[in-house]
Amino acid sequence: MEVWIYSIVSAVIISFCSLLGIVFLGSKKGLGEKVIVALVAFAAATMLGNAFFHFLPEIIEHREGENPQIIGLWIIFGVLIGLLTEKVLHWNHCHHSPDKAHPHTFAKMSLLGDFIHNLMDGMVIGASFLVSIPTGIATSLAILMHEVPQELGDYAILVHGGYEKKKALLLNFLTALSAVIGVVITLSIGHFAHDIEMILLPISLGMFVYIAGTDLIPEVNKHNENLKFSLVQVVIFVIAILITYALAHFAEHAH
Repeated sequence: MEVWIYSIVSAVIISFCSLLGIVFLGSKKGLGEKVIVALVAFAAATMLGNAFFHFLPEIIEHREGENPQIIGLWIIFGVLIGLLTEKVLHWNHCHHSPDKAHPHTFAKMSLLGDFIHNLMDGMVIGASFLVSIPTGIATSLAILMHEVPQELGDYAILVHGGYEKKKALLLNFLTALSAVIGVVITLSIGHFAHDIEMILLPISLGMFVYIAGTDLIPEVNKHNENLKFSLVQVVIFVIAILITYALAHFAEHAH
């Protein structure tokens, strides 16, 4: 019972990181367009950073000896899921209400990717607490640190994609709660959860690369009219990559 309490409380606390966007809700001016675009660049970098500094090392470590082409197929499957999901969302938007303003498909894609990402975080939290309470706490702190910049970027994506600020905040929080579902799955089925996670990891890697590469970065590149702002975007992108790398390095030692 103690493991359940620690795991669920940790997942809930981490989920509240998604409410960081409330900092901007109190502002009368809200988020300026340039700030939003800068945060979208930050989000794209953290997605790529999580994919290559967090997911990929986990896959290599835990699927050692497996045919790398099979792992590659799972990653491509994740890209394919991203492509098909975007096609369906775009078709649904155009077919049912072409004249109404709706959130951009990349915002909905981000919600799906974030849901799976947080689900896996919850599974990792549950698994770490099964090892020991101190291990669980250390792992939860590591996840908390990489979630802070990730969730702020996710909020910016939703706002830039057309969601109202309050709705973006709510949706971001609801997807973050999938971490609790991940905890419940791990603690309920034990060692089988590892097999599920090892399938979800390469799929999520593919989805994150797809979303960042085909949706977020092109969205940032639409705002190249100002050289100074373009350089700021690049600097923010690099800083986000470095932060993600540092947090992934810390998380590795926390395990």
